[in-house]
Amino acid sequence: MESDATPLLELVGVSKSFGGVEALRDVSFTLRAGEIHGLVGENGAGKSTMMKIIAGVHTDYAGTYRIGGAEVHFRSARDALAAGIAMVHQELSIVPDLTVAENVFLGKQPTNRLGIVHWREMVRQAREQLASLGIDVDPNQRIGDLPIGLQQLIEIARVLFSGARIIILDEPTSALSPPEIERLFAVLRRLRDGGRSIVFISHFLDDVLRVSDTVTVFRNGRRVFTSPASETSKSVVIERMIGAGHEELEESYTSDFRLESRPDAPPVLETVGLSLARAYRDVSLQVHAGEVLGIYGFMGCGQVPLARTLFGKLKPDRGAVRIGGSPISLRNTSAARRAGIAFVPESRRSMLFHLEPVYKNTSISILDRISSLWLKPGRERQLAQMHVERLRIRPPRVDALLGSLSGGNQQKVALAKWLSFPPKVLILSEPTRGMDVGAKDEVARIIRNLRDEGLAVVVVSTEPETVLSLADRILIMKKGGIVREFANEVVSKDRLLEAA
Repeated sequence: MESDATPLLELVGVSKSFGGVEALRDVSFTLRAGEIHGLVGENGAGKSTMMKIIAGVHTDYAGTYRIGGAEVHFRSARDALAAGIAMVHQELSIVPDLTVAENVFLGKQPTNRLGIVHWREMVRQAREQLASLGIDVDPNQRIGDLPIGLQQLIEIARVLFSGARIIILDEPTSALSPPEIERLFAVLRRLRDGGRSIVFISHFLDDVLRVSDTVTVFRNGRRVFTSPASETSKSVVIERMIGAGHEELEESYTSDFRLESRPDAPPVLETVGLSLARAYRDVSLQVHAGEVLGIYGFMGCGQVPLARTLFGKLKPDRGAVRIGGSPISLRNTSAARRAGIAFVPESRRSMLFHLEPVYKNTSISILDRISSLWLKPGRERQLAQMHVERLRIRPPRVDALLGSLSGGNQQKVALAKWLSFPPKVLILSEPTRGMDVGAKDEVARIIRNLRDEGLAVVVVSTEPETVLSLADRILIMKKGGIVREFANEVVSKDRLLEAA
């Protein structure tokens, strides 16, 4: 690969804004033929925005985009695909009710001269392509019945074998086991050696450095570092990601946090050897009364399925759960609620009713307690008003439609829903995602107050700032297992990133 050769793909001075907020600022980026280019950066650094410009998803931007030296401006993702650019997005786009083969050939099924789908040939080709990735699965099986890791591999296979000369993979290893990752890397290297070009986006820095020829770091909407992978290291990449040593560094990124766990308090929630295939394995932990336990890891490390298991949404393959020292069976969410466990998921939309008023959202968890045959709106409003004042929900109107509130205030309503319960254990998944600094501070204040009242709180997040600002003790999860604990010590963001 000659350094002076014309890049296969080149962006020059590209900028992109959303509602007046700059997502990309004057970014230049090159991708050469036969190159695996790793792209890393924190959430919101601008990686996905740039990739969506390359893939034709975002069409309104400033700057120059060239393919093979010729300037282009795609009008849609279809245009980019026609030009040989394909992307596997972080959110899977499989069609669960179709077969494996139908998903592999989605939109490009082989047909005979009459235009009729050649089903037998499609199944044969799908079997061969998947076998090259080490995937042993019946192509006629419904893909929605397969584990998430297999679904992810099949979606990757669809793009890898699409014939695209530029392939963008966004967090492709997040749900894969180590052997599956190795098979994927072997295929990527084979494609690279055949002249194809790959952009590999991941939070797993070890994976990026191992498979990439070149590594680029994004921070705050800018490209801040590009280097041959063989000439850099994980510590250098982390420093560039968080900006250590730079004047514009935010204070929260450099601050050291002192963790003070509370070992004298009794454990409220315990797990012993909890395991769920392809999600997490052998997880043993304790959460004490009056403690915030932070569980940190990169996307796909297993912490979200673990949180859902603790609320009865997923059933573990093995292991035990205890509440107050007594074994319990979390066979469903009703059993978890009866045991005193509450859960606020990472998606507020999935648990709240945006077209309903605040008071209905806060009372939904206790309707059986405040009504028998008929609802009592007066009682619902009274309880909601108490929480509006306690949590400082704005505007302070219980009749306001939930959808009219900001994201931070919607999160407060999500908390209020469970505080009416009230629980013994509160599990929060990404409690401050997508919030501005002020809203994050308000939610953090509420969580600390709940802890001080004796509640056991579990905070699950992929954002190191979130767990550092909230937790008394931190567990690090990596590829399904707990690999380290931080307790009663000073810890910083770069130490969390190193451990994860």
